Amino acid sequence: MKTDVSSTLPLDAIAADASAVDVEARFPQTGIDELARAGLLGLGLPESLGGMGGGPVEFVRVAEGVAGACASTGMVYVMHVVGAQTLLAGVNGDADAGSTKGAALAAMATGRHLTTLAYSDRGSRGHFWAQVSHAVRDGDDVVVDADKTWATSAGQADSYVLAVGAPDTDDPLSTELYLVASDAEGVTIPSHFDGLGMRGNASAPLQVRGLRLSADQRLGGERSGFALMMTATLPWFTLGSAACSVGIAGAALDAAIAHAGRSRLEHEGSSLAQIPGVRARLAYARVRFRESRALLHEVAAAVAADDPSAQEGVLAVKASAAEMAIEVSDLVMRVGGGAAYSKHGPLERHLRDARAAAVMAPTTELLHDFLGKAITGQELF
Repeated sequence: MKTDVSSTLPLDAIAADASAVDVEARFPQTGIDELARAGLLGLGLPESLGGMGGGPVEFVRVAEGVAGACASTGMVYVMHVVGAQTLLAGVNGDADAGSTKGAALAAMATGRHLTTLAYSDRGSRGHFWAQVSHAVRDGDDVVVDADKTWATSAGQADSYVLAVGAPDTDDPLSTELYLVASDAEGVTIPSHFDGLGMRGNASAPLQVRGLRLSADQRLGGERSGFALMMTATLPWFTLGSAACSVGIAGAALDAAIAHAGRSRLEHEGSSLAQIPGVRARLAYARVRFRESRALLHEVAAAVAADDPSAQEGVLAVKASAAEMAIEVSDLVMRVGGGAAYSKHGPLERHLRDARAAAVMAPTTELLHDFLGKAITGQELF
């Protein structure tokens, strides 16, 4: 890597904007600009393209830190890196700067281009790998009509990695991925996000009508989208999403510990931290946090090393971290008492953000089912 990522994280600036991003449901442009200036939009992209280099281990370290400072910024960042990694895998080693995909990769590597995913069809919901919509051939191009649900950074990113069913088939797993400019004719945003948590991540549906796409925009070969989803998108996304959950839980726990230490029971001359029940809750939350964080970094290392055990970890890590973050954020709200429910502090925001992170596809229930299939020797699909 060009530099140690820990020395480039602009966390103070990101954290300073987090409350306003949440209250105003505002896209965290300040945080994304800071990450771009630090070169972190190019994390995971090769130095030959101007990127920072690095891999899954560095990625989870950055995503955890960013999400701890601002969950909305963390999720926008994760979806950018996942999209960039999927694109990188889809250029088949040929990142010709003169091509649509090569030019986009070079711009992503140098922080001039933000991307995201547009996978889930309205009809398949959280089964993001299954496509209801199918492209139609028109000469050398294809034309797409589709309704995509909850694309992070909708209307804010420069491009979408768009999934669509391959032409000439109705198989939901026969998929193609295309790089689509966010301002392409035929792509509109019919409604905007006003959510409970991660309120600044600009997640919204995309309506795609009559969108013409060329072979130059396609990632990989014909009908190669599903394989790219499984080998590039899924491991980077589950790691990134888990890192967001770990970051949120860590920030919530730190805030609760600080609150317990400074909040006084004046009539007893003690702090909340001196109450055994409070200490027990904080201790249990710390154990759960460290368990999931350890799994996160273990799986990131396995993915980076192409370890055969990585598949099981990829299926486990998001479910583990998401459920941990919900449990920890609930525990620290109890430690905070009535003060925790005030919007003057960060604890209630962390509670909402933890729940928003957990529902992103694939959900915990689906991941548990996949993991159960994997460990009993069954095919996942």
